[in-house]
Amino acid sequence: AAVDPRVLALAAQVAEGGEQDIPLLLLKLKGILNSASLGSEESKKIKQDIYNYDLTQYCMLVLRQDHSRLHGGWATAVRLAEILSHCCVGLEVKEDPEEFYKKFLPSAIDNLLFLGRRLQARFIRVIKDEEKQDFLHWFRTVTDAICWLLGGHVHLAVCVLQNDHFLQSLMTDNVETAIIMMSVLDNILRVNSSVLLQVDEEALHSVLDELVYKLSSTTNPVIGNAATKLLLLVAKFCKQLVKLLTTRYKGLKRLLSKQWTGKGFDRDLSQLLDLLYVEQSNGKGEMQRQHQAACVIQAMWRGFQTRKRLKRLPQAVTTLQRSFRAKREQELQHLKKQKEDEALKLQIQLQRQRAMRLFHERQLALLEIIHASQVDKYMEEMEEKSALTIQRFWRGHRARRNFHQQRQSLKEYKAAVVIQRAVCKFLEKRRRRRPLSPWKDPKGLTDEQRLALQQKVDDYIKLHPASQMSEEMSKELHMQAQEKLAQFLLRSRLDQRAAQRRETLLAQVNTDVELLMNAPGLAETTEKDLDVFMSRSIPVATKARQSHNTMLKYTRWPWWKKLGDEFMEDDVIPDDALNAELGTLFIGGRK
Repeated sequence: AAVDPRVLALAAQVAEGGEQDIPLLLLKLKGILNSASLGSEESKKIKQDIYNYDLTQYCMLVLRQDHSRLHGGWATAVRLAEILSHCCVGLEVKEDPEEFYKKFLPSAIDNLLFLGRRLQARFIRVIKDEEKQDFLHWFRTVTDAICWLLGGHVHLAVCVLQNDHFLQSLMTDNVETAIIMMSVLDNILRVNSSVLLQVDEEALHSVLDELVYKLSSTTNPVIGNAATKLLLLVAKFCKQLVKLLTTRYKGLKRLLSKQWTGKGFDRDLSQLLDLLYVEQSNGKGEMQRQHQAACVIQAMWRGFQTRKRLKRLPQAVTTLQRSFRAKREQELQHLKKQKEDEALKLQIQLQRQRAMRLFHERQLALLEIIHASQVDKYMEEMEEKSALTIQRFWRGHRARRNFHQQRQSLKEYKAAVVIQRAVCKFLEKRRRRRPLSPWKDPKGLTDEQRLALQQKVDDYIKLHPASQMSEEMSKELHMQAQEKLAQFLLRSRLDQRAAQRRETLLAQVNTDVELLMNAPGLAETTEKDLDVFMSRSIPVATKARQSHNTMLKYTRWPWWKKLGDEFMEDDVIPDDALNAELGTLFIGGRK
């Protein structure tokens, strides 16, 4: 079938347009969709072409962008959300339907919920009434688009309830947005009544917890009416969840009857309470049966345990008597030992007191006998004896303590000595028992082996004869080597002299350049400055003096430093002398 030319032209414009122009171009889809009646074949054909040319994907991606930078802002994003919802409802994808139903539609519903969450947050934050009304209107429009999309694709209800953006939008304290989100939840339950049984347990508990929380935390009758209707729908459509409501929220019936009676929705409230009471009565009967069964099991178990305990009673009594007698005997021994210790302490204390009394009496008797002038001397002697006695006892105590501490190490040391002595004796006996090996002369070559080896040596000499040279040829070769060596040395000396002359000229040029650069201006020139440029006698004299000193040093060298002089000319100066001579010429320049 032919493609709608309007869709084709719009797809080309979107492909060629910039990022900022794409949202405005996509708004043209609204007119294209409104040109055909809803549900007609032409409308289905247009939606199919829009999906095939990825215009719906563009709409879905724009919902994730920063809408403050778009032309038209949030209004453009809301209109694109409506367009995306209308494009997806009534669309029948024949090529790769799995991608459309399992990937594209869940992504679209996630982007719509994300846009709704952002609009809700902006509505809560803004202060001006006009902006609040705009954001509330846009939020309601997006939720209507979500409901429209759910009406066309019922299986998306599970994705919505398990989506984090939906749960975050539902968990709000704002009255206006909370009512809108509960209306969306009401629409989901009416479209797919068994959706709560299909979602996971965490999402189900989150939704029910939020509804019960709204009933317990607010006194607004609108919020209470909406939450009560939702719980009534849950109880009617999903009978399995009534038991969850009664067991998870045990104070729910009391909360509904006391806080929300007479608020204008008593009919729905009474129906919900009836369902909860019926489930509670059924649960009570079941609980009574379970309680009776538990009582029977416990009675049987207690009887079994009692009979088992009675069988073990004689053995337990014997064990108890034995342990009691052992404990009593232990306590008696402890008391006896304690009494003996106390008697010993008392006896020692009495002996000490008696000894001290005798000592003092003896001292008094001695003091009466001794002359008054000898008392101090006697007291000093007694103190010295007492000190010696104390020191003797202390040294004995310390020696005994050290001995007890070192007893284990001494024992280990003695054991190690005994073991080493035994090992040494064992090794010595073993060494004595081992017989000495007789001396064996190395094997020599036999006559046949010696002849064969001599034959191999002779053959090798024949194959590789040594090169021989006569005495005349050796002398001639020596003379040629001497001549070539002399030529090489002479040529190297000449090259060195030429290089040295070049370096001398360069040094002179550098000196002249430095003199010219450091020369004063014409207005400040004196006769001395002119003499420097007109006469070079001072540098020449300095050079001649240094060269003379260098030659004198060379003549005083020992003989072993002049071994190479036979290859020199008379006017050739040694390298060291030339280096010293050149060193004096670098007045300015490189050195």
